[in-house]
Amino acid sequence: MSTTAERATVPSADGDVPYRYTAALAGEIEKRWQDYWDAEGTFHTPNPSGALAEPDWDVSSKKKFFLMDMFPYPSGAGLHVGHPLGYIATDVTGRFRRMCGDNVLHALAYDAFGLPAEQYAVQTGQHPRKTTEENITTMRRQLRRLGLAHDGRRTFATIDPGYIKWTQWIFLQIFESWYDTEADGGRGRARPIADLVAAYESGERATPDGRAWADLEEVERRRIIDGHRLAYVSESPVNWCPGLGTVLANEEVTAEGRSERGNYPVFKRNLRQWMMRITAYADRLVDDLERIDWPEKVKTMQRNWIGRSTGANVRFPTAAGDLEVFTTRPDTLFGATFMVVAPEHPLVDELTAVAWPEQTEDAWTGGYGSPAEAVTAYRKQAAAKTEVERQVEGKDKTGVFTGSFATNPTNGEQIPIFIADYVLMGYGTGAIMAVPGQDERDWEFAERFRLPIIRTVQPPEGFDGKAYVGEGPAINSAGDGVSLNGLGVAEAKEKIISWLESAGYGEGTVTYRLRDWLFSRQRYWGEPFPIVYDENDLPVAIPLEQLPVLLPEVPDYSPKTYDADAADTEPEPPLARVPEWVYVEMDLGDGPKRYRRDTNTMPNWAGSCWYHMRYLDPTNDEKLVDPEIERYWMGPRPERGGPNDPGGVDLYVGGVEHAVLHLLYARFWQKVLFDLGHVSSDEPYYKLFNQGYIQAYAFTDARGQYVPADEVVEEPADSGQFFWNGQPVHREYGKIGKSLKNAVSPDEMYESYGADTFRVYEMSMGPLEQSKPWDTRAVSGAQRFLQRLWRNVISEETGEVVTVDEPADDATRRVLHQTIDAVRTDMAGLRFNTAISRMIELNNHLTKLDSVPREAVEPLVQMVAPIAPHIAEELWSRLGHTETLAFAPFPEPDPALLIAETVTCVVQVAGKVRDRLEVSPSADDSTLEELALASDAVQRALDGRGVRKVIVRAPKLVNVVPA
Repeated sequence: MSTTAERATVPSADGDVPYRYTAALAGEIEKRWQDYWDAEGTFHTPNPSGALAEPDWDVSSKKKFFLMDMFPYPSGAGLHVGHPLGYIATDVTGRFRRMCGDNVLHALAYDAFGLPAEQYAVQTGQHPRKTTEENITTMRRQLRRLGLAHDGRRTFATIDPGYIKWTQWIFLQIFESWYDTEADGGRGRARPIADLVAAYESGERATPDGRAWADLEEVERRRIIDGHRLAYVSESPVNWCPGLGTVLANEEVTAEGRSERGNYPVFKRNLRQWMMRITAYADRLVDDLERIDWPEKVKTMQRNWIGRSTGANVRFPTAAGDLEVFTTRPDTLFGATFMVVAPEHPLVDELTAVAWPEQTEDAWTGGYGSPAEAVTAYRKQAAAKTEVERQVEGKDKTGVFTGSFATNPTNGEQIPIFIADYVLMGYGTGAIMAVPGQDERDWEFAERFRLPIIRTVQPPEGFDGKAYVGEGPAINSAGDGVSLNGLGVAEAKEKIISWLESAGYGEGTVTYRLRDWLFSRQRYWGEPFPIVYDENDLPVAIPLEQLPVLLPEVPDYSPKTYDADAADTEPEPPLARVPEWVYVEMDLGDGPKRYRRDTNTMPNWAGSCWYHMRYLDPTNDEKLVDPEIERYWMGPRPERGGPNDPGGVDLYVGGVEHAVLHLLYARFWQKVLFDLGHVSSDEPYYKLFNQGYIQAYAFTDARGQYVPADEVVEEPADSGQFFWNGQPVHREYGKIGKSLKNAVSPDEMYESYGADTFRVYEMSMGPLEQSKPWDTRAVSGAQRFLQRLWRNVISEETGEVVTVDEPADDATRRVLHQTIDAVRTDMAGLRFNTAISRMIELNNHLTKLDSVPREAVEPLVQMVAPIAPHIAEELWSRLGHTETLAFAPFPEPDPALLIAETVTCVVQVAGKVRDRLEVSPSADDSTLEELALASDAVQRALDGRGVRKVIVRAPKLVNVVPA
């Protein structure tokens, strides 16, 4: 390791104190140390082999620690002070672990595809690549100024051709795979398509119509195989957003039925799109949450999104054939008094009667003269609503009777069949059995249409509500073939499922809310699909040697259909306007042929599904990642997670907003690659930590419009009255950003305080996982801490070291080692705010001494280093050390000095506190009794009375009981 950087020679321009630690001096120190780290490759992390291995490093002797931040998107506005919170936290952790002797891998890359750059291109005509690269340059500058200890050799952007190549390669691995549900003892796993073809060829697997595989035409075979692929093309209902000119995944649509980005209306329509069969992994995605160390709220969000439900498929006989429903409560079947089907259900036409049956309730008809008129009108009305509008809780339930009845299989009762828009075709079977006694929504419908209500679960005594959804014994649940009365819910479920299966009316089953991942986007700025279509319009993979497929130049970036309110517009992706790119002659093994490229692009989630692996081996152009390197950084580690450790990144820090989208998709891709043998880790991220947000004051004027927060003044000071351009404004807290006009740039903090002060302030604001308010005025507290630390080492008048080599006194040693012990614990637990508080206490203790001993201040500088690395490096250098502090061992506490010298023993007389004694922690009962009885305060309380007994709880309590 080379010698440290030359120390600062530029004095502070501060009059009488030329060497005071000011923002100007901090800036000079920080930039110089950043240059030094870059020049020396201080934070270059060695791999066990390959291009990034270092012969001088024996990685096998070090514990490895792979640390990651969630992928940043390079915004044109640059960073605000809320963005660096997680980056500083991971940097502190990485520096701490490095000083603890770990081989730390920490790098940062850029998620560079996405809508913002494309929308800017639509507005300005500027190529998204130019916009994105300019934004990356700005972001890199701002992050470098923070002093983040990243391995710069491992950085990349998802738009780099070398990265696109492997994203496309992974897509092809998924395309060339199918999910064998019987593999691994029924747990299932992905296998190569070649294995499926071999099973058909050998006859091990039967074709859909029973013909021999050899008897099928080539196109027939290909269509069968394509139907099994994990990545497949499907004509299916999708979320079409004309305002963005693209389709969206379910996860990209808000609860209001609008696009998450841009807030445009989203409509359901059929389009031919690429899909990924993530549903094949539903069980593993749920079950394996138990193997990873994630916040419980994130696990719950994923469980709810996957929506695994155990229940039964039940068939209700009707004149149009069996009407099948899925229910999680088959035990309530005896209480099913009507049925509801989605307006889009394929049996609706057949279920619609010619005329209303006798004694049909007027409320059931919708005021129409026939079922056909009522059903037609209602279906038209439902089609105009979004899925979210149809499912709003609390809205008046609407529906019409079809004129048909179904037979309840448990008791033979004829129950009416309605159509209603709160039932969706895309969920379950598109039909429900309605049990109003046990379901609030069904109760509302039953009340609205005057339908029978039968309770099948006994509510507790005193229950005065409507539908009862809790536990209790079954009631009103007996028929000719089966009786559930008296059974609990679980036992009743088991018994009715067994009866349904034996009677042929249903079977137990599991369903999922999760739908296959819609993977096509009608956009320009994304990865092209490495697929072409042949003369039969069937997809063909492009060979690895022809990757990457790069985007062509296009004449226009805007989607052709931009009527945000038109559900029936046809999408025209920008790539479709480049016919010379779309239609291409290629030789893919059958001689030169004309093919058509896919004009859709991948979603921006594609690049973020696997970027953790690119950090490992970023220069490899022959493999996704070298197996040895992948096993070293990502392989299972029983010492970390036990024998069931799935492998993965040691610590992943980012916002909870990615709980479903990115994290679920990345887990899916990782599992496919694991099944195919490309990686050794079954999960991408072993430990996840969600940092909170930094919020800031925002101000609105009389119109309710946000005004620039930096232009608002408080008059008079501390009055709570705020004005903008002389007009009063209202103050509120909100997430920092452009929309609230309350962004504060880190550049302002660097200029006014320095990066180290900024780092200390953000880490001291409160627990990392909590959101907290930004207050620029409070930053000065962090600056004072560093200024006092500076003065404890450096003379502000001469710039010379003032620390002495004399031994520290016993009290200082004890405070020092108790601080070391606490800071190590807090750092390991990401409790940086309390670690800083401990260091401030120690620093204040040293400030009060006549002279500061090196024995005490050097460990303090080492402890400060992860949080304020520049000033720590400077002080370390000035204290005479010639090597960087980055690898100096983190201080270890002396166990002997962690034992308290004394403890406080409370002395009571008749249960009332009369005295407090400072005693040795090892004091025995007899000693404590003697000291207590000798106390003047105890004797005054006894007032001459004798002592009946003395109760001692050494070393903290003595209770004297008077006679």
